[in-house]
Amino acid sequence: MHTLLIVVFVLAYSAIAFEHPLRVSKSASALLGAGIMWTIYAVATGNHHLVTEQLNENLAATAQIIFFLLGAMTIVELVDAHDGFEVITSRITTTSQSVLIVLIGIVTFFLSAMLDNLTTTIVMVSLTKKLLDNHEDRLIFAGIIVIAANAGGAWSPIGDVTTTMLWIGGQISSLGIIKSVFLASVANLAIPLIVVSFMLKGKSVGKKEKNGSGTTTKFQRDLVFAVGLGALVMVPVFKEITHLPPFMGILTGLGVLWLVAELVHKEKPDEEKQHLTIVHALAKIDMASILFFVGILLAVAILENTHILTALATWLNKTIGQQSIIVAFIGVISAIIDNVPLVAASMGMYDMHQFPMDNFLWTFLAFCAGTGGSLLIIGSAAGVAAMGLEKINFFWYVKKISQLAMLGYIAGILVFLIQFKLLHG
Repeated sequence: MHTLLIVVFVLAYSAIAFEHPLRVSKSASALLGAGIMWTIYAVATGNHHLVTEQLNENLAATAQIIFFLLGAMTIVELVDAHDGFEVITSRITTTSQSVLIVLIGIVTFFLSAMLDNLTTTIVMVSLTKKLLDNHEDRLIFAGIIVIAANAGGAWSPIGDVTTTMLWIGGQISSLGIIKSVFLASVANLAIPLIVVSFMLKGKSVGKKEKNGSGTTTKFQRDLVFAVGLGALVMVPVFKEITHLPPFMGILTGLGVLWLVAELVHKEKPDEEKQHLTIVHALAKIDMASILFFVGILLAVAILENTHILTALATWLNKTIGQQSIIVAFIGVISAIIDNVPLVAASMGMYDMHQFPMDNFLWTFLAFCAGTGGSLLIIGSAAGVAAMGLEKINFFWYVKKISQLAMLGYIAGILVFLIQFKLLHG
């Protein structure tokens, strides 16, 4: 059964990678792969109660991510419909792409630490659409945004799902992860950013076209932008206070923004305010990308439920032995397989008594699992979101961005190891 599951996963993954040559949607491949894998598992196991229980658990975890994604994307679309991003774009006066990409990279890096890498990617990719007309130019920016968002998320306890898992599990502390990973994360972004900045030297931003509705006042634009951004920023605060999952925070924020938008436009006739409603914002969301998320998360869940990932982690431990090499390799694998089950498997493998809070293993794992996903476009939630928003081709990313991401990944690892050596002898 295990061999068959791995074969189906590899075939589904290959179909996703070869989406354009095959002319088959990645969402179809992901959903079909997940369906076949769960069917094989159900038939081979024979314990329908157990399989249903596991499916329900994984569906709950998947639904949380989907609801979060839906809420964040809807907020961004509604802010965009009100020309809210003009608050930022009107203040960016540079005409040089090499300067602009540095600004975008730095903002993404720090915003990701405050929000999370997924939300930040959605916001920043939407923002670059307002700044750049040329799709080819935007693809380069989207690639850097993915690297910056993952790098920024790795040094913050709320910036990435895996760091949050380790933080909640007691493997890392807030101050410990910042002190251990910040410089490595800076190096992870700095190298690709410097290279791309030189590549874009001499290229101009071009004329920015305003595609706004023309039916919102400055007050309405500023209000919706402020409430929308506030809703996103308050998600980690909401989680810290209530201990409820992030999707509840984003849905609550969406409810507040919805109410504000309804009150602001209540005097307008329906025809005039139709494109400024949540319903219209929902219609603009790329549902195919949402379904791709569902498929890929459920497919990976099977590898976790059948302990294939745990077996892989155990094999690595026995075969390689060297902690730093194992963790670095786990980071590379996280570009292929979702980093959440990989980190979950690692958390189950290593005893907290042997490896206490803020131990080298946990902080290095947070960095590698958080940034390793940048190596491939479907290696992180940020990458998948950017892929859907900008229609990024898998192999285009491999050719143009993966090598840069690898340079950053290696640079970050070297900085982390040198810093650890200097501080701990």
